[in-house]
Amino acid sequence: MSKIHINKVTTLHNQENKTLLEVMESNGMIVESQCRNGDCGTCRCTLISGEVSYQSFPLAFLSTNEILPCVCKAKSDIVLEGVTFQLAEKKA
Repeated sequence: MSKIHINKVTTLHNQENKTLLEVMESNGMIVESQCRNGDCGTCRCTLISGEVSYQSFPLAFLSTNEILPCVCKAKSDIVLEGVTFQLAEKKA
């Protein structure tokens, strides 16, 4: 199972049937996102290493090495930077 390294502070195990955004959310991360279909670019972050595949073609403008976690999946271990998130509060 591949790993997703985020902002040098957390590592998640990839879930192959989910987008990167869904993996992050299922691990208690509240990620800044809006459209969930690659149009707005709100979830944009930088892919430092590894490989992703897009489940649908993103319409938002992307610079070199930028990805949209809402519409892509990890194909290998990946390292991401610039992910804007906060941790969800744990319920007692």
